[in-house]
Amino acid sequence: MPEKLVKKSERSVVKKPRTAKTDGSAATAATTTLAADKRGKLETEILRHAVTMFAECGYEGTSIASIAQQAGVSKQNLLYYFASKPALYQRVLDDVLDVWLARMDSLADDSREPQDLLRSYIQEKLRFSREHPSASKVYAMEVIGGAKIYGQQIRTKVIPYLRKDIASFEKWMSEGKIATVNPTHLLFSIWAMTQSYADFSTQMNLVLNQKKLSAKDFEAAEKLIVDMVLAALAISN
Repeated sequence: MPEKLVKKSERSVVKKPRTAKTDGSAATAATTTLAADKRGKLETEILRHAVTMFAECGYEGTSIASIAQQAGVSKQNLLYYFASKPALYQRVLDDVLDVWLARMDSLADDSREPQDLLRSYIQEKLRFSREHPSASKVYAMEVIGGAKIYGQQIRTKVIPYLRKDIASFEKWMSEGKIATVNPTHLLFSIWAMTQSYADFSTQMNLVLNQKKLSAKDFEAAEKLIVDMVLAALAISN
């Protein structure tokens, strides 16, 4: 009797091999990862072509079919990722504004002086214009057209950042670090000067008789804009 109990106990602790189940789980995870990577790459490709098309043709002049053709996918496949043209347009503008605002969020750093913060701010704004000219144009065209589709999102997203930046200027003025200015309109001027190097780059290239703005053009723009802003604030460069 004891012998039988021992043998039963020994049998009870024997575990079944789990290799097949583990391998199956790993294979499923790998497949899921590959599918997610593929989806991400295709979504990025669709967005890249959407930005170009919206910048060149505007919202009304761009169709889902034309974006799908440029991206090398069927219209039905594109609509699987983005349910409609408005949804795709909203996503493009969301991405544009998120990047733009991320580069605006720098003036509240108390560890740096105003001249350094403003120089970095202007550099980032110009870098956005240089690296993402089509994205900047899509945003500009939406605004020039009256922001009929994206106006509420602009208010919701931009105003909090603008208020933070205005607060930074007011703090510097109260500490005597800069001259008294209207910070709202100074920021509007910085936006206009930096964004024009994307939005009106075609005009600049026509006047300069060249195909594309060069690194030297952006360096010259940066120096001039920084000098103008610091002079307006009575800060030595």
